Amino acid sequence: MTRSASTPRAAHSPSIVLNGERRELTTSSALDLVAEVTGRQLHSDGTPADGGRLGIAVAVDGEVIRRGMWSDFTLSDGHTVDIVTAVQGG
Repeated sequence: MTRSASTPRAAHSPSIVLNGERRELTTSSALDLVAEVTGRQLHSDGTPADGGRLGIAVAVDGEVIRRGMWSDFTLSDGHTVDIVTAVQGG
């Protein structure tokens, strides 16, 4: 079956792969994504507003993004994002 030019295409929702699972992209910056995932408010430099420790790292497409750059890093459709928690021990 051939689609006619007037048949609308299904809208593509931008998505990322977050820690191995596809997820709709609902935020634009790495900072907003970290805040959403952790459920914590963050300052623009990535530090928690409550003064506590965050203890996580963010990598996009295999490249670590420095905490101070999270607010400036724009996420795009197709990015692979890993948010990892620091674990003490050995």
